[in-house]
Amino acid sequence: MRNKLTDELAVCGLNAVKALGEYHSEKINRFFLREDRLSSFTGLCKNLAERKRPYKICLDEELERICKSVHHQGVAAMIETPVINPLTREDLELWAGEGKTGLVLHAVGNDHNLGAIVRSAAFFDAYFVVVNEGDSASYLSTSAYRVAEGGMEHIEFRKVRNTAAFLRDASERIITIGADVRTRSRLEDLASIVREKAESSGKQPGIAVVLGNEETGLPTEVKDRCSVLLRIPGTGVIESLNVAQAATLFLHEIFRI
Repeated sequence: MRNKLTDELAVCGLNAVKALGEYHSEKINRFFLREDRLSSFTGLCKNLAERKRPYKICLDEELERICKSVHHQGVAAMIETPVINPLTREDLELWAGEGKTGLVLHAVGNDHNLGAIVRSAAFFDAYFVVVNEGDSASYLSTSAYRVAEGGMEHIEFRKVRNTAAFLRDASERIITIGADVRTRSRLEDLASIVREKAESSGKQPGIAVVLGNEETGLPTEVKDRCSVLLRIPGTGVIESLNVAQAATLFLHEIFRI
């Protein structure tokens, strides 16, 4: 939950706060925890004390007020509201040059989807997530942090104004793979596509999986800018998977290559 008076965001959930404390403790302005969690966060509390940042032992009721949620798991860290920087040409060149894997999200829906996608991205060593600045996913919320289970600390976020325009440029430098339930090519074709690109360029290519809204999918102008469209084969009884599940399958396939 964002505190508009202080422009802070509450990060709650045991794994989310542990990862924040381990990798980016400098971001924490204030820390609240239940007494039974103290033994798991003595190092962080010492760090905060050295930085003259307050921490407080409190009850569930106070944690719920801070997080506006009962799903705090006994800890809440207040950070400045995250700002996603615009994507630059240098970012794209880095991803292409170093063969990074990431995701491009276009109207994926809600912050729970975003959090689940980021969790999978971190698990499978993805490097970046690109969001459209007009989408709700461009706001990193308390729920997204909690559902990501610490994954937020391992992903570089960037935003673009126009997804199709970005993909027009990106597809010249990296492989952009659009998820489309109606295309003929299948997910298992991905390995051969990547290997062919690697052989022709002499290096591991950067890869971006492009995911859209669960109900409507990717708009035509976005699909047209992708290097290739792939679908996840299934029985057809259900038309498509949850977008976070789809992201996981794509990322796993890339991880195996």
